[in-house]
Amino acid sequence: MGLLSRKTEMPVRERALPGRDVKMPVTNRHTVLHNPILPPFPEVLELATFGLGCFWGAERKFWQAGGVWTTAVGYAAGHTPNPTYEEVCSGLTGHNEVVRVVFDPAETSFDDMLRIFWESHDPTQGMRQGGDVGTQYRSGIYVAGDVQRTQAGTSREAFAKLLSDAGFGEITTEIVDAGPFYYAEDYHQQYLDKNPSGYCGLGGTGV
Repeated sequence: MGLLSRKTEMPVRERALPGRDVKMPVTNRHTVLHNPILPPFPEVLELATFGLGCFWGAERKFWQAGGVWTTAVGYAAGHTPNPTYEEVCSGLTGHNEVVRVVFDPAETSFDDMLRIFWESHDPTQGMRQGGDVGTQYRSGIYVAGDVQRTQAGTSREAFAKLLSDAGFGEITTEIVDAGPFYYAEDYHQQYLDKNPSGYCGLGGTGV
């Protein structure tokens, strides 16, 4: 199997990297919003988790949104416990690069978060986003319960019609239960605040 094929095919659990029990150490303070990025969070807040390509630009999209209390980047929807960035990029963990969004439902909503998600990337590209290729760049919504699942499905149907009318292909976004969220290395957290001229490959469809 070539390198490209390996990076774009989900590994089976039995062949995934073993990982480790030790959690990734991170600084528990958002550099922009100044709130903690580690739980526990205030009970009035809600969580949402999205994968939409390179998580550097994706995180910035959400921390700029009104009603968002904190954000963090990490790895989800894979097999390997507490993976490193290099392991995720190998294609042998099954993880996606994701953004955890903690928002105040009194100021915004999950539907608002979904709008940002859909409009900030191209959800028709399968295991890539622009020039970034691999399973970790797939489009995904990782839901916390039936209400989020229903809202995510409804929004996918609505956006699919708009995309089709604009000449795009079928949506490849996965909507699955939010499993474990593993924090990415500290230097990835709020990367584009720490590195304002850093790489951002995120781009929407204009729809």
